[in-house]
Amino acid sequence: MRYSAFSVLTQALRGHTGWKPAWRKAAPAPSYDVIVIGGGGGGLATAYYLAKNHPEVGRIALLEKGWLGGGNIGRNTTIIRSNYMLPGNEPFYEFSMKLWEGLEQDFNYNAMVSQRGIYNLYHSDAQRDAYARRGNSMLLHGADAQLLDRAQLRRELPYLNYDNARFPVQGALVQRRAGTARHDAVAWGYARGADQRGVDIIENCEVLSILQEDGKAVGVETTRGSIRAGKIGMAVAGASSLLAAKAGLRLPIESHALQAFVSEGLKPLIDTVITFGAGHFYISQSDKGGLVFGGDIDGYNSYAQRGNLPVIEDVCEGGMALMPMIGRARLLRSWGGLMDMSMDGSPIIDKTPVENLFINAGWCYGGFKATPASGFCFAHLIARGAPHEVAGAYRLARFAEGKLIDEKGVGAQPNLH
Repeated sequence: MRYSAFSVLTQALRGHTGWKPAWRKAAPAPSYDVIVIGGGGGGLATAYYLAKNHPEVGRIALLEKGWLGGGNIGRNTTIIRSNYMLPGNEPFYEFSMKLWEGLEQDFNYNAMVSQRGIYNLYHSDAQRDAYARRGNSMLLHGADAQLLDRAQLRRELPYLNYDNARFPVQGALVQRRAGTARHDAVAWGYARGADQRGVDIIENCEVLSILQEDGKAVGVETTRGSIRAGKIGMAVAGASSLLAAKAGLRLPIESHALQAFVSEGLKPLIDTVITFGAGHFYISQSDKGGLVFGGDIDGYNSYAQRGNLPVIEDVCEGGMALMPMIGRARLLRSWGGLMDMSMDGSPIIDKTPVENLFINAGWCYGGFKATPASGFCFAHLIARGAPHEVAGAYRLARFAEGKLIDEKGVGAQPNLH
């Protein structure tokens, strides 16, 4: 069944009794041609694009240890953008941005993609010059960028604290095609599209070990039995190191908790995404009225989906410095996602030393915005055995070869990215 205005009207006249489940609750078969581990954004998008773009790969299964969308895909601040600078990153994220722009029509699902723009504020001449360089790089790679001075920005965002702040706002780098998307709807849309193309989505199926024979991955042992496979792709975000260890691999990744927050519902106030340049704080407003915001990861290593109070305090301080008016809003809830922080802050989409075993990991803060391109490029790698052209820099070997993609320029320390 295709979703459309006509189908909604028809079902309304029938009392909404004719809707079918968006995807099947599949049971595992003894074997598949490809197994994708991870029912988050990266795994679901990979399964979808494998089935859509590479039907020659055969039967596909997606395994999720809990419920579909229960990880980072449902625990983020929903921002989509492609305002990167380095050649290894900007082409990839711009490719992802273009996929976002056609995503809802592609998989016939309302993911509430809202290209409301993102404003990266700057607070000094040096920061302005750095943003000018980034904007020029974005333009050279085919993205959109605009540098606004203080007067131009004040006309567009008059409610910021321009005059009395410790770090007065001087301007912003704007990407107007950026914005937000509803995170759980992205998961549902990819799941529905993959299911329609024959993918078995198997929930409550935790992978206990990677089965190997003669140095090759040949299947997985799960809580629902052994499943054989010709190829296996891992896309499990903060659990990447744990899962790789089951195959005898050690990854250049640390896991950290990243907290996010939402306020009580308010009248429309912020119609864009804003990032604070004098600290790590970013904010937007959801369609339900809540202010959605976040900041830095908790600096310590953790596999827990929760954080500690010092980061909450730091994030709230950033928000108050930027727009003191939000101090009267009440915090409704907070949550934590597990970030797979790579050593250089950029992701990995590559083969592993174990034959037929592939990895999609190290997304740090960028996993949600990369969802379409992450799945598209990972599917290409699994199906063809070679990286997609926009993901060619995301090799696992770059850490041993010294070919890092250090977007933030803070070195090989995951907690600083």
